[in-house]
Amino acid sequence: MERKIPNFAGTWQMRSSENFDELLKKLAVNVMLRVIAVKAASKPLVEITQDGETLSIKTSTTARTTHITFTVGQEFSEATVDGRPCTSFPRWETDTKISCEQTLVKGEGPKTSWSRELTNDGKLILTMRADDVVCTRVYERQ
Repeated sequence: MERKIPNFAGTWQMRSSENFDELLKKLAVNVMLRVIAVKAASKPLVEITQDGETLSIKTSTTARTTHITFTVGQEFSEATVDGRPCTSFPRWETDTKISCEQTLVKGEGPKTSWSRELTNDGKLILTMRADDVVCTRVYERQ
């Protein structure tokens, strides 16, 4: 039996965020940049397009726009939340959750990862980690 792939596609608006500033502190982002980042990232708009297990995620804030495209199960290049180049490996953790471990291309820093999960009530939960600090952001489809 073929596995049913969840539909992440859509335009998503953030409804809540916990520990984003703490995550940036853990990543050693300086105070001024943290203030700007936290304010700018308080109302991100996320647009996801999907073709099977290939997702394209565009996140827009007043400060910057990021865009990643990846296929679950295949390594790809992206940047950590604080902008350091890394290699990422997304995989299915559950039927509705993609987890992604990030490995820095060079240098050292906290171990980082992210996951995106669709809930039964239609929300998208983005979890970002830096070592023991966890940031959770909840989105709803527009």
